[in-house]
Amino acid sequence: MYSIPGSKVIPSAIHRDWLISGDLRNCTNLQYLDLGGNSFTGEVPDLSSLNKLNFLNLNNSGFSGSFPWKSLENLTGLSFLSLGDNKFEASPFPVEVLKLDKLYWLYLTNSSITGKIPQGIGNLTQLENLELSDNQLVGEIPADIGKLQKLWQLELYDNFLSGKIPVGFGNLTNLVNFDASHNKLEGDLSELRVLVKLASLQLFENQFSGNIPEELGDFKNLLNLSLYSNKLTGPLPQKLGSWSGLECIDVSDNFLSGPIPPEMCKNSRMTDLAALNNHLTGGIPETYINCSSLERLLVNNNSLSGIIPSGIWGLPKLELIHLAKNQFEGPVASDIAKAKSLAQIFLAHNRFSGEIPVSISEASSLVLIQLSSNKFSGHIPDSIGKLKKLNSLYLNDNMFSGNIPGSIGSCLSLDEINLAGNSFLGEIPASLGSLPTLNSLNLSSNTLSGEIPKTLSMLRLSLLDLSNNQLFGPIPQSLAIQAFNDSFVGNPGLCSQTMEHLQSCSTGTGTSRRIRTLVSCFVAGLLVMFISLACFLFLKLRQTNLEHSLKQNSWDLKQYHVLRFNEKEIINGIKSENVIGKGGSGNVYKVVLNNGIELAVKHIWTSNPEDRGSYRSSSAMLTNRPSHLPEYDAEVATLSSIRHMNVVKLYCSITSEDSNLLVYEYLPNGSLWDRLHSCQKIGMGWEADAGDWTHVVAGTLGYIAPEYAYTCKVTEKSDVYSFGVVLMELVTGKRPIEPEFGDNKDIVHWVSSKMASKQSVLELVDSTISEALKEDAVKVLKIAMHCTSKIPTLRPSIRMVVHMLEAAEPCNLPNILISKDG
Repeated sequence: MYSIPGSKVIPSAIHRDWLISGDLRNCTNLQYLDLGGNSFTGEVPDLSSLNKLNFLNLNNSGFSGSFPWKSLENLTGLSFLSLGDNKFEASPFPVEVLKLDKLYWLYLTNSSITGKIPQGIGNLTQLENLELSDNQLVGEIPADIGKLQKLWQLELYDNFLSGKIPVGFGNLTNLVNFDASHNKLEGDLSELRVLVKLASLQLFENQFSGNIPEELGDFKNLLNLSLYSNKLTGPLPQKLGSWSGLECIDVSDNFLSGPIPPEMCKNSRMTDLAALNNHLTGGIPETYINCSSLERLLVNNNSLSGIIPSGIWGLPKLELIHLAKNQFEGPVASDIAKAKSLAQIFLAHNRFSGEIPVSISEASSLVLIQLSSNKFSGHIPDSIGKLKKLNSLYLNDNMFSGNIPGSIGSCLSLDEINLAGNSFLGEIPASLGSLPTLNSLNLSSNTLSGEIPKTLSMLRLSLLDLSNNQLFGPIPQSLAIQAFNDSFVGNPGLCSQTMEHLQSCSTGTGTSRRIRTLVSCFVAGLLVMFISLACFLFLKLRQTNLEHSLKQNSWDLKQYHVLRFNEKEIINGIKSENVIGKGGSGNVYKVVLNNGIELAVKHIWTSNPEDRGSYRSSSAMLTNRPSHLPEYDAEVATLSSIRHMNVVKLYCSITSEDSNLLVYEYLPNGSLWDRLHSCQKIGMGWEADAGDWTHVVAGTLGYIAPEYAYTCKVTEKSDVYSFGVVLMELVTGKRPIEPEFGDNKDIVHWVSSKMASKQSVLELVDSTISEALKEDAVKVLKIAMHCTSKIPTLRPSIRMVVHMLEAAEPCNLPNILISKDG
């Protein structure tokens, strides 16, 4: 709704076109016009006839096209002008505004303004609020901005401003909020030392250097200080927050030194203390044990030392404590029992010692415990089984001893366990096999003994490392596969009937058992001979009947799971009529076995694309093929090493001198790509009735992280990039590669450029998502932007992505299921 003094209240959606394009210009006595927060269409009409206007608000009103800046020359009585957050055509800074010397409020944020902020802005001496953020402004901040001595808020963030903070800027002594973050500003901060009324100072992601002015410690009203990602040096002002305390400080990614100021959490206001990636020294101040408001403490990668005050561990609202890569020592205090909100604890690469306190089980919100590379010792407490939300447990490279408690099997959310490089002894707990989502298990370099529990066969592991222990006995059959070739070295007592580098297991001492073994071997040999003969005769027959027959091959079948079929049935199914898909490296065939089992068989293309068109039939393509293609080797190496519930199962590989085949489980319902971009498309379940979704193989054009071009390595950060692309697909409804993106451009470039051009973020959201849910979709899109940062180190960990999604809480997002059956 909007209202015009002296008129009736008119709903914004009724007669809006008539009002804007017609009678509005005839309202020559109009003084107050507020059309903000609407959904108008088209351009703003000429306003020059409204020369008595005092208040004009068109903020976020839906207008587009060119704005009639010229008409502002007649509106000399304006004191309030707000035109931001509209999709106007790009234009230079409107010099007509400089003549409106009665303005106290000027809001032009996100208005597609380009070029420089002109000299003359200082003529608007009545200004109290000036907001020019989210535009495409370049050049320096004009020096005469220092004339705006009534200014209490100056917002210039998200532009391309450069140069130094101008001399005379310190004259803005009434400034309370100053935000020039995400620009290209440089030089020191000395002009800010006299702005004693500052409550919020946001200058992150620039190129400022030099010291942080010591005078900031005397600012009585300062609550928020964000200076991260600059080149600042020297110490933090030691009196920071000493008057009333800060709410948030982030000075990460600089070159700061010296100690952490002791009074920043005065009055328990502070929620975030982030000073990671600096050269800070000293310890965590004792005064912070009273910081009951603190939620995140991130001081990793510094040169901090000493013992953590015991009260820090038990702060009631603390969610994340990141102390990794410092020189801290001493124990984790039993006070951790009070940390009911603590979700993540990172202590790796320090000198912590002592035992894990039994009371850690009372910190029931723990999701991640990372204690690697310290001097912890003693036993893992049995009480650890109470941590039902625990997802990752890293205790590797410490001095732990004793048995691994079977109670770990009660931590049903665990998907990563790393206890390597300790002195654990006794048997591997059989209860580990009952962890439903366990994906990575590393118990290497301990003194574990006994047999490998058969229960581990029930796990679908992508990583298993039991090397360098004192284990003995047979390796369970489902673990004795090529993917785990190096998982058992350094255990002289282990044996296997299938793993060549290990001793063969004895099957018994009795004569009858040896006879049964010989008979079994003889029968197996006859069976192999029979199958080989049958394959040979069958291939000879086909050679006379088909246009292009398979070459007689010596097949090499390597199995990664227990098989109930042989290569003969697979080869017979490689026919053109069975093709179900084509990818960047080969055709995929659906093969139905005699017993009704359905399989998907991938045939890797030749490395020479010109050869593909020369084959007339699918069977002919299996001949004249170079072996050991890099695509084939890469796919086998990757998928044979992965055993995960949400990754397609690779049963076996079949190779010969001239053929390369991969045999997978068959998933009948297509992929995420099909669901998003084909006739099978279904809506994203942003509400509680979300559907099942399948995985996507992020290894094709559009999903691959840019650094792969020069590293040729797949890392967690490249996986995060691929996941970010999938999130963008979900939110925008676009494919990773679309013609509208332009040559050699992908969805990441498209989304980034749209956001950089200050286009409404909501416009990027898939039109099939309802209006009520688009804000939730935008939250996910912003997380996707973090995931697809060009610089790998700036991308969050996949664990952090999960927590970001949980924190965003887009309409019960956890209800979006991932199922291999989708």
